[in-house]
Amino acid sequence: MQRINKNVVLALLTLTSSVFLLFQLYYYKYYLSPKNGTVFSKRKGSRSGQDRAQWHVIKKFLGLVSSHNVPVYLIDPLVLGLIHKDFEQLSSSSDGVSPECKYFCAPRDFTTFALLDKTWKHEVSLFRAAEKMGFQWLKIQNKDPRLEGMDDLSGTEIPFHYIFKLAAHAIHLVVFYERSGNYVWHGPLRLKQHVDRKFVPFRKLHFGRYPGAYNKPELQLLFIDDVKVQIPKNPSEFIEEMSHSRFLECRYREARAFFQLYPDDASLDAMVFRKKAKTLLHLAALTLNNLGVRFWLSSGTCLGWYRQCSIIPYSRDVDLGIFIQDYKSDIIPAFQKAGLPLKHKFGKVEDSLELSFQREDDVKLDIFFFYEEDDHMWNGGTQAKSGKKFKYLFPKFTLCWTEFVELKVHVPCETVQYVEANYGKDWKVPVKMWDWKSSPSNVQYNGMWPVDEWDDVIQVF
Repeated sequence: MQRINKNVVLALLTLTSSVFLLFQLYYYKYYLSPKNGTVFSKRKGSRSGQDRAQWHVIKKFLGLVSSHNVPVYLIDPLVLGLIHKDFEQLSSSSDGVSPECKYFCAPRDFTTFALLDKTWKHEVSLFRAAEKMGFQWLKIQNKDPRLEGMDDLSGTEIPFHYIFKLAAHAIHLVVFYERSGNYVWHGPLRLKQHVDRKFVPFRKLHFGRYPGAYNKPELQLLFIDDVKVQIPKNPSEFIEEMSHSRFLECRYREARAFFQLYPDDASLDAMVFRKKAKTLLHLAALTLNNLGVRFWLSSGTCLGWYRQCSIIPYSRDVDLGIFIQDYKSDIIPAFQKAGLPLKHKFGKVEDSLELSFQREDDVKLDIFFFYEEDDHMWNGGTQAKSGKKFKYLFPKFTLCWTEFVELKVHVPCETVQYVEANYGKDWKVPVKMWDWKSSPSNVQYNGMWPVDEWDDVIQVF
C-alpha cells in the first residue's frame, strides 16, 4: 500500500479545522444577525460582550411581545432600583438615547417583567414566534385559587409564570390576576416533576417563592438604554411593596372539614351579624388605609379567617391589631368622621392602649395596639371598674396579605403560632363562653392603673 504523504494529512486536518471554525462563526452570526433584531451596537460603557448580549435578549423579547400586542411592564427589582436613582432624568428624556448601557446591562442571570392576565389572550402564535427567534420557553401553571370556595375545591389550572431563555440570559414573565379585593395577585412558582430543574437558576428568581399581592399598578412609559418599556410609576414604592407582598390563601379544605364537625350557623341573626361585621371591616380598612396605618386581623376575627374562612357569628365584634409605632393621633377623629363614635379608650400610647368604636346597636370594633419586647410582642387589656391591667403575650410575627370578605387585608404570617398563643392548642374547637380576662392562653395579670391616672387611662363613652 502506498505510503500516505504527511503534508497531505496536515493539509486535510487544517482544512477540516477551518471549515469547523467557519461553521461556528456562521452559527453565531445567525443568532445575532440583523434580521433577528440583535446587532451589537457600538455604544460606549457596555462592560462586556455578555452584558451587551443580555441587552439584546431583552430588546428581542420586547420586540416579540410588542408585535403580538402583549403589554408587559418591568418589575425587576435590580433594574428598577437603578432606574429610581436617575428617575427624574429618565422621565424628562424624550428619546432615551444613552451613551452607555447602564440599566439593562447590569450583570444578572435574568430580567423580570409582569403581565396582567386580562390584557392578553393566550395565543399560540406568540410562542411559535419566540421559538423562531431562538427562545426556549417554559410555562408554569397551577390551580386558580379564585375559583375555590366551600362548595368547590377543584380550581382550574391557569398560567402563573413564563420563562423565556436565549443564550445565557432569561426573561421571567410573572402573570398577575385581578382579585375581588380590588388588587392584583401572582401565584407561586412550583415546579412539577417533569420540569428541567436546570432550565434556569430558579432559586434566584425574585418572584415565585411565595404568592404575592399588590395594589393595581400605575404605569409610565420610559426610554431606557435605547429601549421603550413600561415601568411602575413609582419604582421605589413598588420595590417597597414587593418586600411585603407575601400572600396567604384562605384554607378552604380545612374550613370545610371544620364545618363537617361543627355545622355553620345559618340563622337569620348570624347572617345579619356577618353582613354588619363585613361592612364594618371594610369601613375600618378604608379609614386606616387612608391614614396610612398598617393593621391586621386579630383575636376572634383572625381565628375566624384561619379556622373557617368566615366571620365567627357568636364573636359579636371585629378585632384588629396595630403596632404601637404606627399609632397616629388622627385615628380617633377619622373613625368619628366615618360615623363610628368612640365607645372606650383604655391605656395610653406608652402602655396598653386599646380603642373601641361602636354605633348604637351595631357591631363593635376593637383595636388592640401591640408592643414589642426583645423576645415577644404583647397587647394590653384594662378592666374599667377595677383598674386592673392585663397583658396578652404573642411570639414575634410578621405580616402577610390575605383576602377576607372580599377585602385585601393583613394577617400574621405565622398564623398558627399567633392563634395558639391566644386560644391554645384546642383552637379548632369552638368556645362560645369566653372571658377576656381568664380564657385566653396568653393572658397575664399586669398590675393596676394608679387611681390618679384613671381619668386618662379609663375613658368610657
